[in-house]
Amino acid sequence: MTRPGMTHPGMTHPGMTHPGMTRPRIELRVLDARLRDWGLPRFQTDMAAAVDLHACLEAPLALAAGAAAVLIPSGIALSIGDAGIAALIVPRSGLGHKKGLVLGNSVGVIDADYQGPVMISAWNRNPAGTAPIDILPGERIAQMLFVPVLRPEFVVTDQFSESTARGAGGFGSTG
Repeated sequence: MTRPGMTHPGMTHPGMTHPGMTRPRIELRVLDARLRDWGLPRFQTDMAAAVDLHACLEAPLALAAGAAAVLIPSGIALSIGDAGIAALIVPRSGLGHKKGLVLGNSVGVIDADYQGPVMISAWNRNPAGTAPIDILPGERIAQMLFVPVLRPEFVVTDQFSESTARGAGGFGSTG
């Protein structure tokens, strides 16, 4: 049995979740040299699930409450190169909860074959008329995590081969 904070027996790299599993290698291009001073994307703790992304802005930005989302460069590009992996851009929980800074697209998906600049869709979810959220150049405003991707083979059918107790019961059907 593994104690909290300890890796599984046989693991050779921190961040691995299964014995014998190797860490995927993902190429990262630095598009904004200021990241070398602010810090390249990295895990903030040994067990963090995601890396923080910086706002690579030229000047401070005031995001008006309730206004349209704004695309903010993260200063990086990725080459994932493995159809079994995707990157997700998600809000930093503290900024979303305390200030109302969330993503305009809820979750951003970086496909394995996309190699362009990683952008952050920032949105001030607070009611119109409340104070703007100020974002400073270099501020950590979102996080990126890497997840496995399943690519199923679809079998077109007129009727499902098995039934479930729920069936086609939708929103609220389970209580």
